[in-house]
Amino acid sequence: MEFAKEFIGQYGYFAIYGLLALGVFGMPIPDEVMMTFVGYLASISVLNYSVSIAVSFGGAFTGGLLSYTIGRKAGRPLFDKYGKWIGVNAKRFSRVETWFLKYGSWSIILGYFIPGIRHLMCCFSGMSRMAMSRYVLVSGIGAFVWCVVFISIGFYVGVLT
Repeated sequence: MEFAKEFIGQYGYFAIYGLLALGVFGMPIPDEVMMTFVGYLASISVLNYSVSIAVSFGGAFTGGLLSYTIGRKAGRPLFDKYGKWIGVNAKRFSRVETWFLKYGSWSIILGYFIPGIRHLMCCFSGMSRMAMSRYVLVSGIGAFVWCVVFISIGFYVGVLT
């Protein structure tokens, strides 16, 4: 976390965008803690609250779109080739794919609030061939709500202290 604070302090909004894009893509970055810190910085007028939300949304959405694209292009061939090593056969993958096509929209939105799951939901969206337009809409809603919630928590904690 110290690295993220230093990085945000030095590079500002560019750091927020990049770190969130990498975090949603799957890098081990404490996204929720970072966004709460960004909210705190907005509460003490180091950053602008609205710009912080917009930049955070852009980073989260970019990372999700990159994960979706990788899932769509490379995910299925990788599962077909290596799935047996992690206990995923064609029948099991088909059941997951059917479930995901039915409940995937809610899974993507709620998945943003579960560390480690948000990246998988984005990848599974691509692997299950969810329509890009549907994915963009649902992922956009999830990313926006997620960013607003955590930045607002940090902002209001900063206001109260």
